[in-house]
Amino acid sequence: MKKITSIILMAMALAMAATGMALATPATQIWIPSTDVRDFKQVHLDVDNYVRTSTTKGGNTYDLGLGVGVLPFDKLKMEIGVDYISTAGSADGHPIYFNAKLGTPEGALFTGSPALAVGGYGIGTKKNVTNQNVLYALAAKTVPVLGRLSAGYYNGNRDVLLSLEDGRTDNDGVLLSWDRTLSEISDKLWAAVDYQSGKNSLGALNFGVAWSFTPNISLILGYDIYNAKNTADTFTTQLDINF
Repeated sequence: MKKITSIILMAMALAMAATGMALATPATQIWIPSTDVRDFKQVHLDVDNYVRTSTTKGGNTYDLGLGVGVLPFDKLKMEIGVDYISTAGSADGHPIYFNAKLGTPEGALFTGSPALAVGGYGIGTKKNVTNQNVLYALAAKTVPVLGRLSAGYYNGNRDVLLSLEDGRTDNDGVLLSWDRTLSEISDKLWAAVDYQSGKNSLGALNFGVAWSFTPNISLILGYDIYNAKNTADTFTTQLDINF
Protein backbone atom coordinates (compact mmCIF):
# COMPACT_ATOMS: atom_id res chain seq x y z
CA MET A 1 0.00 0.00 0.00
CA LYS A 2 2.87 2.40 0.82
CA LYS A 3 4.32 1.87 -2.67
CA ILE A 4 0.97 2.66 -4.32
CA THR A 5 0.56 5.72 -2.10
CA SER A 6 4.02 6.98 -3.05
CA ILE A 7 3.27 6.58 -6.77
CA ILE A 8 -0.03 8.50 -6.49
CA LEU A 9 1.50 11.29 -4.43
CA MET A 10 4.35 11.60 -6.94
CA ALA A 11 1.82 11.89 -9.77
CA MET A 12 0.03 14.67 -7.89
CA ALA A 13 3.29 16.52 -7.33
CA LEU A 14 4.13 16.29 -11.04
CA ALA A 15 0.68 17.64 -11.94
CA MET A 16 1.20 20.61 -9.64
CA ALA A 17 4.64 21.29 -11.06
CA ALA A 18 3.34 21.11 -14.62
CA THR A 19 0.87 23.93 -13.94
CA GLY A 20 3.60 26.20 -12.63
CA MET A 21 1.78 26.73 -9.31
CA ALA A 22 1.28 25.02 -5.99
CA LEU A 23 -2.28 25.68 -5.24
CA ALA A 24 -7.68 24.24 -0.26
CA THR A 25 -9.06 21.19 0.74
CA PRO A 26 -10.62 19.56 -2.32
CA ALA A 27 -14.16 20.56 -3.31
CA THR A 28 -16.18 19.18 -0.41
CA GLN A 29 -19.64 18.63 0.99
CA ILE A 30 -19.56 19.88 4.59
CA TRP A 31 -16.53 17.80 5.62
CA ILE A 32 -15.73 15.00 3.20
CA PRO A 33 -14.60 15.43 -0.42
CA SER A 34 -17.30 15.51 -3.09
CA THR A 35 -17.20 14.24 -6.66
CA ASP A 36 -17.35 17.85 -7.86
CA VAL A 37 -14.16 19.02 -9.58
CA ARG A 38 -13.36 22.61 -10.43
CA ASP A 39 -13.55 23.74 -14.08
CA PHE A 40 -10.43 24.56 -16.08
CA LYS A 41 -8.76 27.76 -14.84
CA GLN A 42 -11.42 28.27 -12.16
CA VAL A 43 -9.66 29.63 -9.08
CA HIS A 44 -11.33 28.97 -5.74
CA LEU A 45 -10.69 30.57 -2.35
CA ASP A 46 -12.15 29.14 0.84
CA VAL A 47 -12.00 30.47 4.39
CA ASP A 48 -13.11 27.82 6.90
CA ASN A 49 -13.46 28.04 10.67
CA TYR A 50 -14.18 25.20 13.09
CA VAL A 51 -15.01 26.42 16.61
CA ARG A 52 -15.13 23.88 19.46
CA THR A 53 -18.09 23.68 21.81
CA SER A 54 -15.51 22.97 24.53
CA THR A 55 -11.87 24.06 24.35
CA THR A 56 -10.92 21.37 26.89
CA LYS A 57 -11.48 18.72 24.18
CA GLY A 58 -9.47 20.03 21.25
CA GLY A 59 -8.51 23.36 19.73
CA ASN A 60 -10.25 25.49 17.14
CA THR A 61 -9.21 25.12 13.50
CA TYR A 62 -8.68 27.78 10.84
CA ASP A 63 -8.22 26.80 7.18
CA LEU A 64 -7.35 29.18 4.36
CA GLY A 65 -7.21 27.41 1.01
CA LEU A 66 -6.64 28.13 -2.65
CA GLY A 67 -7.45 25.73 -5.51
CA VAL A 68 -7.59 25.71 -9.30
CA GLY A 69 -8.95 23.52 -12.10
CA VAL A 70 -6.16 22.34 -14.42
CA LEU A 71 -7.69 20.19 -17.19
CA PRO A 72 -9.45 21.74 -20.25
CA PHE A 73 -12.01 18.94 -20.68
CA ASP A 74 -15.71 18.62 -19.95
CA LYS A 75 -15.75 14.90 -19.14
CA LEU A 76 -12.47 14.61 -17.27
CA LYS A 77 -11.51 17.29 -14.78
CA MET A 78 -8.69 17.82 -12.30
CA GLU A 79 -8.08 20.29 -9.51
CA ILE A 80 -5.08 20.93 -7.28
CA GLY A 81 -4.86 23.00 -4.12
CA VAL A 82 -2.96 24.08 -1.04
CA ASP A 83 -4.16 24.90 2.48
CA TYR A 84 -2.81 26.90 5.38
CA ILE A 85 -4.26 25.15 8.44
CA SER A 86 -3.90 26.28 12.04
CA THR A 87 -5.10 24.05 14.90
CA ALA A 88 -3.37 25.69 17.88
CA GLY A 89 -1.34 22.52 18.32
CA SER A 90 2.11 21.05 17.66
CA ALA A 91 1.38 20.68 13.92
CA ASP A 92 1.16 24.46 13.50
CA GLY A 93 4.90 24.58 12.86
CA HIS A 94 4.15 22.92 9.50
CA PRO A 95 0.80 24.46 8.41
CA ILE A 96 0.94 23.77 4.65
CA TYR A 97 -1.06 20.88 3.17
CA PHE A 98 -1.59 19.93 -0.49
CA ASN A 99 -4.43 18.15 -2.31
CA ALA A 100 -5.50 17.01 -5.77
CA LYS A 101 -8.57 15.41 -7.34
CA LEU A 102 -9.41 13.79 -10.70
CA GLY A 103 -13.02 13.13 -11.64
CA THR A 104 -15.78 12.70 -14.18
CA PRO A 105 -19.27 14.24 -13.87
CA GLU A 106 -22.49 12.24 -13.99
CA GLY A 107 -23.29 10.90 -17.45
CA ALA A 108 -19.73 11.39 -18.74
CA LEU A 109 -18.91 7.71 -19.25
CA PHE A 110 -22.33 6.58 -20.52
CA THR A 111 -25.95 7.59 -20.17
CA GLY A 112 -26.84 7.49 -16.51
CA SER A 113 -23.29 6.84 -15.31
CA PRO A 114 -22.44 8.07 -11.78
CA ALA A 115 -19.93 10.80 -11.09
CA LEU A 116 -16.55 9.35 -10.10
CA ALA A 117 -13.59 10.92 -8.34
CA VAL A 118 -10.23 9.86 -6.95
CA GLY A 119 -7.84 12.08 -5.07
CA GLY A 120 -5.72 12.85 -2.07
CA TYR A 121 -5.60 15.45 0.67
CA GLY A 122 -3.86 16.16 3.94
CA ILE A 123 -0.54 15.87 2.13
CA GLY A 124 1.56 17.56 4.80
CA THR A 125 5.20 18.56 4.89
CA LYS A 126 6.32 17.05 8.22
CA LYS A 127 6.91 13.28 8.21
CA ASN A 128 4.75 11.35 10.68
CA VAL A 129 3.26 14.61 12.00
CA THR A 130 1.25 16.34 9.26
CA ASN A 131 1.53 13.90 6.33
CA GLN A 132 -1.88 12.26 6.69
CA ASN A 133 -1.66 11.44 2.97
CA VAL A 134 -5.33 10.52 2.63
CA LEU A 135 -6.25 8.81 -0.64
CA TYR A 136 -9.91 8.32 -1.54
CA ALA A 137 -12.33 7.15 -4.21
CA LEU A 138 -15.95 8.31 -4.52
CA ALA A 139 -19.03 7.66 -6.63
CA ALA A 140 -22.16 9.84 -6.66
CA LYS A 141 -25.58 9.68 -8.28
CA THR A 142 -28.40 12.22 -8.31
CA VAL A 143 -31.82 10.68 -7.65
CA PRO A 144 -34.90 12.71 -8.68
CA VAL A 145 -36.56 14.48 -5.73
CA LEU A 146 -34.27 12.80 -3.18
CA GLY A 147 -31.03 14.52 -4.16
CA ARG A 148 -27.46 13.35 -4.67
CA LEU A 149 -26.09 10.30 -2.83
CA SER A 150 -22.35 9.67 -2.56
CA ALA A 151 -20.30 6.78 -1.21
CA GLY A 152 -16.61 6.01 -1.11
CA TYR A 153 -13.55 4.81 0.79
CA TYR A 154 -10.44 6.48 2.20
CA ASN A 155 -7.04 5.29 3.38
CA GLY A 156 -4.26 7.36 4.96
CA ASN A 157 -0.91 7.21 6.68
CA ARG A 158 -1.13 4.54 9.39
CA ASP A 159 1.59 6.30 11.40
CA VAL A 160 -0.39 9.56 11.61
CA LEU A 161 -4.08 8.60 11.51
CA LEU A 162 -4.52 7.07 14.96
CA SER A 163 -7.58 6.62 17.14
CA LEU A 164 -7.99 9.63 19.42
CA GLU A 165 -9.43 7.31 22.05
CA ASP A 166 -6.80 4.60 22.38
CA GLY A 167 -3.93 5.56 20.05
CA ARG A 168 -4.26 2.53 17.80
CA THR A 169 -3.92 2.68 14.02
CA ASP A 170 -7.20 3.94 12.54
CA ASN A 171 -6.34 5.02 9.01
CA ASP A 172 -9.20 3.95 6.73
CA GLY A 173 -12.96 3.84 6.43
CA VAL A 174 -16.07 4.85 4.50
CA LEU A 175 -17.23 8.18 3.10
CA LEU A 176 -20.99 8.82 2.77
CA SER A 177 -23.06 11.88 1.94
CA TRP A 178 -26.40 13.30 0.85
CA ASP A 179 -26.82 16.78 -0.60
CA ARG A 180 -29.55 18.69 -2.39
CA THR A 181 -30.49 22.16 -3.59
CA LEU A 182 -33.69 23.06 -1.72
CA SER A 183 -35.36 24.60 -4.76
CA GLU A 184 -38.79 24.40 -3.09
CA ILE A 185 -37.54 27.24 -0.89
CA SER A 186 -34.89 28.88 -3.08
CA ASP A 187 -32.41 27.85 -5.76
CA LYS A 188 -29.80 29.61 -3.64
CA LEU A 189 -30.28 27.25 -0.67
CA TRP A 190 -28.39 23.96 -0.39
CA ALA A 191 -28.23 21.34 2.36
CA ALA A 192 -25.97 18.37 3.05
CA VAL A 193 -25.21 15.62 5.53
CA ASP A 194 -21.97 13.67 5.33
CA TYR A 195 -20.07 11.08 7.33
CA GLN A 196 -16.49 9.85 7.56
CA SER A 197 -15.89 6.74 9.65
CA GLY A 198 -13.04 6.23 12.09
CA LYS A 199 -12.17 7.62 15.51
CA ASN A 200 -9.15 9.44 14.14
CA SER A 201 -9.02 13.23 13.68
CA LEU A 202 -11.06 12.93 10.45
CA GLY A 203 -13.98 10.77 11.62
CA ALA A 204 -17.18 12.78 12.01
CA LEU A 205 -20.89 13.20 11.20
CA ASN A 206 -21.52 16.62 9.68
CA PHE A 207 -24.55 18.57 8.53
CA GLY A 208 -25.22 22.07 7.33
CA VAL A 209 -26.78 24.48 4.85
CA ALA A 210 -25.34 26.94 2.36
CA TRP A 211 -26.64 30.16 0.82
CA SER A 212 -25.36 31.47 -2.52
CA PHE A 213 -25.20 35.24 -2.36
CA THR A 214 -24.04 35.34 -5.99
CA PRO A 215 -23.14 32.58 -8.50
CA ASN A 216 -19.54 32.84 -7.24
CA ILE A 217 -19.92 33.49 -3.50
CA SER A 218 -21.54 31.20 -0.95
CA LEU A 219 -21.45 30.58 2.80
CA ILE A 220 -21.88 27.24 4.58
CA LEU A 221 -23.10 27.07 8.19
CA GLY A 222 -22.64 23.62 9.71
CA TYR A 223 -22.10 21.42 12.75
CA ASP A 224 -19.64 18.58 13.18
CA ILE A 225 -20.04 15.66 15.61
CA TYR A 226 -16.75 13.77 15.93
CA ASN A 227 -16.68 10.01 16.32
CA ALA A 228 -14.03 10.09 19.05
CA LYS A 229 -15.85 10.64 22.35
CA ASN A 230 -13.00 12.68 23.81
CA THR A 231 -13.23 15.32 21.03
CA ALA A 232 -15.64 18.26 21.29
CA ASP A 233 -18.07 19.06 18.48
CA THR A 234 -17.49 22.10 16.29
CA PHE A 235 -19.56 24.79 14.65
CA THR A 236 -18.26 25.54 11.17
CA THR A 237 -18.48 28.50 8.82
CA GLN A 238 -17.10 28.08 5.29
CA LEU A 239 -16.87 31.01 2.90
CA ASP A 240 -16.36 29.92 -0.72
CA ILE A 241 -15.39 32.34 -3.51
CA ASN A 242 -14.81 31.47 -7.17
CA PHE A 243 -12.83 33.71 -9.51
